[in-house]
Amino acid sequence: MTTPRTTARQKPMATGAPTIVWLRQELRLDDHPALLAAAERGPVVPVYIWSPEEDAPWSPGGASRWWLHHSLAWLRERLTAVGSRLTLRVGRSVDELLAVAAECGADTIVATRRYEPFVHDASRVAELAQHGVRLEIVEGSLLMQPELLRTGSDRPYQVYTPFARTLRSMEPPPRPRIAPALTPPPIWPRSIPLETLRLLPTIEWAGEFNEHWSPGGEGAAEKLRRFLTGPVDCYERDRDVPSTDGTSGLSAHLHFGEISPRRVWYAVGDAIKRRDDATFMKAAEKFRAEVLWREFGHHILVHFPRTDLEPLRSEFARFPWDDNREALLAWQQGRTGYPLVDAGMRQLWRTGWMHNRVRMVVASFLVKHLLLPWQAGARWFWDTLVDADLANNSLGWQWSAGCGADAAPYFRIFNPVLQGEKFDPEGTYVRRFVPELARIPAKFLHRPWDAPAAVLAAGGVTLGIDYPHPIVEHGLARARALAALSKVSAARAEASDA
Repeated sequence: MTTPRTTARQKPMATGAPTIVWLRQELRLDDHPALLAAAERGPVVPVYIWSPEEDAPWSPGGASRWWLHHSLAWLRERLTAVGSRLTLRVGRSVDELLAVAAECGADTIVATRRYEPFVHDASRVAELAQHGVRLEIVEGSLLMQPELLRTGSDRPYQVYTPFARTLRSMEPPPRPRIAPALTPPPIWPRSIPLETLRLLPTIEWAGEFNEHWSPGGEGAAEKLRRFLTGPVDCYERDRDVPSTDGTSGLSAHLHFGEISPRRVWYAVGDAIKRRDDATFMKAAEKFRAEVLWREFGHHILVHFPRTDLEPLRSEFARFPWDDNREALLAWQQGRTGYPLVDAGMRQLWRTGWMHNRVRMVVASFLVKHLLLPWQAGARWFWDTLVDADLANNSLGWQWSAGCGADAAPYFRIFNPVLQGEKFDPEGTYVRRFVPELARIPAKFLHRPWDAPAAVLAAGGVTLGIDYPHPIVEHGLARARALAALSKVSAARAEASDA
């Protein structure tokens, strides 16, 4: 697959009123409906406004801000290369849009729809209209508009499989389009330096991020190309092996709109046609199912907008969660005494990302072994993941807690020892991120407390000093979790009998 074309012959200077393209989470040039709509009208003024207070309570976390800085830097370079510019502003979005419109003579703004519950575009449309400026919201971040998918009884889907089946049965989305030629406006509005946004961390904790990530459209295209020419062949197997680079790594690129889901969808489909191989097709369709899981997350958030903070299954509002701050800190720092859990949490801190199989294990550990609320885990992930996405973060955590759409039953409690022995049998992943255990034999690596004293001594490990004892025993934790679940079930039965 080739890199999406993001350059085009520049149009002659036009004198018509320019159109502002308000960029939010679609930091790309190709297959960009808002940019395409604006380019068809005449001069285009791309604008990004940093207004994190408007995203409360989910203002971008530290890892997301790191990614955003580099994504904006990439977009600024690409726009300059095609004879355009990126206008950067800070402040209340409506105020800044009105100021930009006045400076460049625009009376129309086009933006791509966002789906988070705190995004109130209808009020922005009304307020801008009072000042004679039109705001148009277009679809462009999903394969399918969430409102178009309904069950046979005309309700939103709450189970993934029928949702995905329905989406696949519908008219496919249009094929992705190349970047349009961008005509500059007669007058450019004022722009501030990117550094003014202060997105990069002041304390250097993101040192390894540059080794793992290349934010921007080229980075996204290269990730997709690499995946479709290699890892996708073994995707069904390797997607669960944390020591193997078997996933696409596209989640952050998709969240920031550096690549469109349509481009990913059709790139996979075109690869299937080229290969004409049943095994490849099965693996590639498994990956496509994950793209649809992303769609499902947005579908749930649109139809159940409080699921970012509240359980979809209302009976879990009465769940007897604990409030053990020390246990939460041990989990955050990767000091639980369970090697697979700790490896995952340390990978998250060092790289801004965690393997999906391990995400499920660490989430299960938090809500079931420690009985800590899923919202605490969602908040930590939000601050530390470069791919923090409200729809998918909320869906994943409610899935793990057993309280959301198509959720795993709460009584399904991952055993972190067995998960480690199954998916990291040689301990490659654990040894990388928990180096103090690197010399422990694989037989005991995922349960070092069972290792003979001589084995621990040979590995240079003293439990409680070099590596912690487990903060909770698995059997006791499981029994406690099931007892807590029984209270919720009893309360639900009592309420239904009333």
